[in-house]
Amino acid sequence: MSTLLQLNRPEPVLRHGVDTIDPSPFRRPTVLPRFVAIPAMAALAVGTLLASPHNTVAQTREPGFTVEQVLAPAFPYDLTSAQDTDRIAWMETEQGVRNVFTAAAPDFAPTRLTSSVVDDGVDIGPLQLSDDGSVLTFIRGHTRNDDGTVANPASDPLGGRREIWAVSTSGNRAPWRVVAADDMHLSPDGRWVLYTKDGRIHRAAVDPGIADAPSVDDAPPLLRDFGVHSDPVWSPDGKKVAFVSSRYDQRRPFPRQGRAATHTFITVYDVDSRRISYMAPSVDRDSSPIWSPDGRRIAFIRRPGLPFGHFASAPPDLPREQIPAGLLEAEFQGGYTASIWVADAETGEGRELWHNAPGDSLFAEASDLRWVGDHVLFEAEPEGWPHWFSVPVTGADAGSSGARPAADAVLLTPGEGMVEHVAPSADGRWLYYTSNRGEPERRDLWRVPVGGGAAERLTRGSGIETFPAVLSSGRQVALLQAGPRKPVSVALVPSNGGEARIIAPELPADFPANRHVEPETVAITAADGVTAHSILFLPPDLQPGERRPALVFIHGGPSMQTLLGYHHHDGSRGFYQMTYGMSQYFANKGYIVLSVNYRAGTGYGRAFRLAPERRDQGNSEYRDILAAGLWLRDRPDVDRQRIGVWGLSYGGWLTGQALSRNSDVFKAGMIFAGVQMRSASLDPDDLAYQSSPAYNIERWSSPVLVVHGDDDRNVEFSQTVGLVQLLRAHDIPHEVIVYPNETHYYQLFSRWVRTFNAIDDFFDRTLIRR
Repeated sequence: MSTLLQLNRPEPVLRHGVDTIDPSPFRRPTVLPRFVAIPAMAALAVGTLLASPHNTVAQTREPGFTVEQVLAPAFPYDLTSAQDTDRIAWMETEQGVRNVFTAAAPDFAPTRLTSSVVDDGVDIGPLQLSDDGSVLTFIRGHTRNDDGTVANPASDPLGGRREIWAVSTSGNRAPWRVVAADDMHLSPDGRWVLYTKDGRIHRAAVDPGIADAPSVDDAPPLLRDFGVHSDPVWSPDGKKVAFVSSRYDQRRPFPRQGRAATHTFITVYDVDSRRISYMAPSVDRDSSPIWSPDGRRIAFIRRPGLPFGHFASAPPDLPREQIPAGLLEAEFQGGYTASIWVADAETGEGRELWHNAPGDSLFAEASDLRWVGDHVLFEAEPEGWPHWFSVPVTGADAGSSGARPAADAVLLTPGEGMVEHVAPSADGRWLYYTSNRGEPERRDLWRVPVGGGAAERLTRGSGIETFPAVLSSGRQVALLQAGPRKPVSVALVPSNGGEARIIAPELPADFPANRHVEPETVAITAADGVTAHSILFLPPDLQPGERRPALVFIHGGPSMQTLLGYHHHDGSRGFYQMTYGMSQYFANKGYIVLSVNYRAGTGYGRAFRLAPERRDQGNSEYRDILAAGLWLRDRPDVDRQRIGVWGLSYGGWLTGQALSRNSDVFKAGMIFAGVQMRSASLDPDDLAYQSSPAYNIERWSSPVLVVHGDDDRNVEFSQTVGLVQLLRAHDIPHEVIVYPNETHYYQLFSRWVRTFNAIDDFFDRTLIRR
């Protein structure tokens, strides 16, 4: 019998749709699963065996460790290195306690620079380090919501605050407050910070001396000039500031619709002489200023100014050929739409260095300029993958009238795989980067000469390397490294490749690394032919002939990806590290766990990320979730009556889809802050409404646990309020946990512990003990 079971086990790659399914996710198909054909008597024997109570595991087991234990490791993030010395710094959040750390050559022993000891819900980050490594600045406090309120998850009666703080890396002084601010730009010498407020650039001394907080916070802006100012960048010597000045028409008929500027300037302010100058001013939109290493020139991106069509709409039935060119869409003479310019920082005279090809729409999205050595580097996605390109800036001075734009940018990072994080070497010779080339669910460290050449892969194996920070000496690269059994850690790798040396953080003594299972990638093809990769965790004690409960986890984003190890996503402050740990917890408890990397996610190329009919235009992503559920349901080791599903944000939306469309497959679910209504219309023919779980509420029968913080800045809390009204009206079993003042990713670690324990208990009650 076990042989027959093995023959009937689905292969890791399986077109697991249904024979009669309509690709539209809005019709409920007749489900006819595809099985391997076996003789009738054998099929009867297998069915009898699988139905036997002896072979069905209705109860989960004790996993051998607790939720608290698997969530306990610290999560490091925001790793950075000093420009002129071998020193690194990073943040850590450990069970909600947030602190700043540093380490320096030669031994790189970690040193804690702040002394937080409680889970207070006050976020910290980002972090910046002066060129000499002597001063660190960071922001305390979460971002503001739409009405300007700083998050206050711990319900401090004084309210939330967002402030720049500083600390000396020598450790001889307690951290000190600098100024109230929402952003931060530390000067190279560590003496000043720039920040923006009310469309103006302000400057504050890192060490305010005896000045009191109100006088520092209420200081006037650094300069006053027409326009809205943003994105300040210090010159390498700290004597000038480049920034973007966005200009808006002040009178009608051209209102500020959507606050899109008609044109923007790159502006330079000389701090000592108090002189303002403009870099090659034009009628176009300039952005992303960067300084040359010697501080004499500035490179920036130029795109056409706004056409009349931005402010006036054409009749919908007017043929496009009857609309004069230049009214609806703007382009430069020659037909291109994006260029890189270089200007003299003193005179403002500039020249075009590079532009995209006429008719191109992919290089038009060039972004994230870096001036490295004698090359300007940028990111673009012309071949379906995010890659980096290089343009030389030697051979002609800025402002030379006879200079011609470079014909082509050099591709630095070829191959089928995305480039995720980059860091140039201090000497300007190398670009270090992390990529999933060759291993879609992992990341490795690579390097390539900035002028072009063969890329070298520097790390191999099961590790996941991210966020490189090259040391000043060029001998080592700091990075974050994780693995299947190892949470995210700070590590050092030789600059020419080799084994990583972990320096922090130290794992708790009772962390259950030895109980972790090795996950594997499976590819499941939906009914419409799209194949999505998923991460499969099998219980370590799974025996032939057993049938276990199963859980599907759905990530948020949707531009996210679950990996074959602990996750580095820093914007969530460790949420995806925790969910990987919970997948290990559930697998050890006896669940078969599947984490789905559905279409619209990252890591598999542009075509996958921009799949047709995604989001509120048809929700094609749900086809991958349904295919995963059916794939699990038809495994001989899964109890088809005990499949659960859970997810956060976009994953919460897809969880709602799973429960509202296919309660026959997904028997219970848990929703973190999920969108449940994507339309302002209740018209049954409205596609966005059809793309919402609310549309199928009458088909929803499975119990659900809903958890949400009511100061969520990503998903409106009204989505949960509205969902609960539907669940009540249709008598659908549901439980709700609400966290007052909490954000999308909870700031209080105690709430994560409570929530994950609640999820564990909920699935026990609804899948196992029902």
